[in-house]
Amino acid sequence: MDDKYSTNGGAAAAAASSSAVVDETLSSSGMRVADTLLRLASMGLCVAALIVMLKNSQTDDYGSVAYSDLGAFKFLVHVNGICAGYSFLSAVVAAMSRPSTMSKAWTLFFLDQLLTYITLAAGTVSTEVLYLAYNGDTEITWSAACGSFGKFCSKATASVVITFVVVAFYAFISILSSYKLFGRYSAPMPDPSKQLEISAFSGRC
Repeated sequence: MDDKYSTNGGAAAAAASSSAVVDETLSSSGMRVADTLLRLASMGLCVAALIVMLKNSQTDDYGSVAYSDLGAFKFLVHVNGICAGYSFLSAVVAAMSRPSTMSKAWTLFFLDQLLTYITLAAGTVSTEVLYLAYNGDTEITWSAACGSFGKFCSKATASVVITFVVVAFYAFISILSSYKLFGRYSAPMPDPSKQLEISAFSGRC
């Protein structure tokens, strides 16, 4: 009778363990797919922002202007190029079904954070330039340029908006990479001596 209960208990424990492994595998697989898709989407957006800005120039009666005339926009182009290349390579790495090593998890975490902040910086600096182009600065007698180069400003705005969408995507990617990294660490074990001290103190009270 005891052997029967022992066998049933062992089978139940084995079934529960197997179910937990299956659930963990499915969760890991779903996270890997989401991570890969986010990186591929970011790559496409970076390429789009890059192309829009690269082709951004305008010539009219007031003169001519191109993205290369402004350092902030050149910086934005370079950052989007780096973003596109990194997004593709990291998507390939993220799509691999092989178990992730600790060094790989740390590398992706660090690079994801770095790219997020660099892309945010490029978008922020370009936004400041666009603000001045649309509104000017009366203190330094800098007139608004977008009244004369509206097409140029519109394309620049589109590229900057796409860049901020990339920042949002990489914010989610950074959350996933941080979860993959720090999820490997187990929670700290309680100190038995401290528990005994707390119990003894409670008893005296």
